[in-house]
Amino acid sequence: MYQIDVHNPGLSGLSLLLFCQTCSQNPAVLCNLISKEPAVPSFSKRFTLHSLTACVLAGTGLLSGSALLAQDKPVRIGVPTSVQLQVGRDTLTAVKMAVDEINKKGGVLGRKFEFVSADETENPETGISAIKKLTADEKVDLLIGGYTSGVTLAQLPHISAAKTIYLGVGAASPSITNKVKQDYDNYKYIFRVGPVNAAHQARGLVDFISHFVIGELGYKNIAIVGENAKWVQDLVPILSKGAKEVGADIRMTELFDTQTSDFSPLLAKVKTSGAQYMVVILSHASSDVFAKQWHDAQVPVPYGGIDVKSMDGDFFNRIGGKSISEIAANFAVRAPITKKTVPFFDEFKKNSINFPVYSAFFAYDSVFIYADAVKRAGSFDTEKVIKELEKTKHEGVAGEITFDEQHDVQTGPGKVNFMFVQWQEKGERAVIYPKELRTGKFIMPPWMKK
Repeated sequence: MYQIDVHNPGLSGLSLLLFCQTCSQNPAVLCNLISKEPAVPSFSKRFTLHSLTACVLAGTGLLSGSALLAQDKPVRIGVPTSVQLQVGRDTLTAVKMAVDEINKKGGVLGRKFEFVSADETENPETGISAIKKLTADEKVDLLIGGYTSGVTLAQLPHISAAKTIYLGVGAASPSITNKVKQDYDNYKYIFRVGPVNAAHQARGLVDFISHFVIGELGYKNIAIVGENAKWVQDLVPILSKGAKEVGADIRMTELFDTQTSDFSPLLAKVKTSGAQYMVVILSHASSDVFAKQWHDAQVPVPYGGIDVKSMDGDFFNRIGGKSISEIAANFAVRAPITKKTVPFFDEFKKNSINFPVYSAFFAYDSVFIYADAVKRAGSFDTEKVIKELEKTKHEGVAGEITFDEQHDVQTGPGKVNFMFVQWQEKGERAVIYPKELRTGKFIMPPWMKK
């Protein structure tokens, strides 16, 4: 009689495999174990009915030895992100939340999830090293992360070479997913779950200018200022053209170096340009310094636009309230945008001292989008999962997530869209636009009267 000590907590995967191979060679052994009660051991936690089922499949030739060994192997998620920034920290918090939820429900296809991070900073070389560490050293099954478009673009060839699915949650340059269209076979692994790309963001800003800045405030004279970064270079031409088409008079457009620390010359130009409203596009530059210097100089021009660091939950307090009246685009606030929005915000607050920024919404959704694709595929096979990811229709934190033909998240009614949120007294935030989501009245800078 063939015997195995299934009570032994040190029972290895190899021992179990040998047992299953024995059953495969002599199915009568397995039948005896199942049919004769005295011969059936009381299974320990390490040898459960799930494992016995695997043995049955092995005995019938339906499960290979390598697949059997993978049954209890966790799915490893690699998270390359800028961990020194809130966008990075929030990405990690959100991934952990999703992983915990999935694991509490037993995982996916019998496998639990785990994650490991690598700091890509905002430097392309460091970003490449982060990808290599996660794919080659950590041997992750999936990548979720990203923040800086320049870094992500540098990482793409290395992600492709590793043949690892990448779900982007931070970088906005259209060039990222254009790679999928240009060379599908090599870049089919790349998907952008969020944010919407820079071209869509530009159109969102044009809509804001048309209907709110011009339509409600009555301001047609616009200054456009932003950091000199790839995603901004993609965005500004579309923004400028669109703003002119809706009746704006663009008084000045200027991009500044991302290392700028003295904005007084730029703010002086804005003041003398005759602009009534300043549209900003900031992510990597010092939003804190910009807001402080705008406030302290009492520039008689209200401002708003895309300011990623102004999305931080502590932004108002950390700069002494000097962001008062600034409007920053966002993708979600604690409001019933979808049935998942409010529960996500509340659960996130239990895990962080701050409310989440945009990368957290998409990182959280990404874990579930991947898990759902695996379930539909009935497999963790990369090729099969990619085909299912392309069919994604997922209700996320900020809206419904679907992908276009180049794996870019789509925008439109009910999907992921911009909303414009203003910093108000005591650090409160109010949705100003669109009107249907408005939660408060627009306020002017304290030194201006309307």
